[in-house]
Amino acid sequence: MKQSEIKDLSAAQLQEKLSLSKKTYADLKMAHAISPIENPLQIRSARRVVARLATELTKRELQ
Repeated sequence: MKQSEIKDLSAAQLQEKLSLSKKTYADLKMAHAISPIENPLQIRSARRVVARLATELTKRELQ
């Protein structure tokens, strides 16, 4: 998910996407711990999406 897409979302949508992304990230980590997943770069990508969403949410709260 790109930063420009994230900026267009409302606060409620950000919160929803953040919880969904956190679950996806946790699922990827668990699957990789059990048996190596085909593309481990998905874990990095998911972690960065979570960080982008959390950063935008925090930025909006501070304004």
